[in-house]
Amino acid sequence: MAISFKPLGDRTVIEPMEQEETTPAGIVIPDTAKEKPQKGKILSVGPGARDETGKRIPMDVKVGDTVLYAKYAGTEVKIDGKKLLIIKESDILATVEG
Repeated sequence: MAISFKPLGDRTVIEPMEQEETTPAGIVIPDTAKEKPQKGKILSVGPGARDETGKRIPMDVKVGDTVLYAKYAGTEVKIDGKKLLIIKESDILATVEG
């Protein structure tokens, strides 16, 4: 059964993109030596944070965007066997285009 959930406030749900398994020289990188991914695809976004008056501040990112995020940002969750991250919009550093 697929679980569908929507993050609250200015949070996003991101699916991390794993790094390559081998270097250009052909050296295989084991899982224990890999760094945590810092690039991922946005699967879901919240409605945005609220300002002091209670008005919503729209999100700068949208579903489908590929983004770079802070190395140790967010909370990792596992849904249907997939590792996902719930990250605040402020921890997203940039969108990747192209």
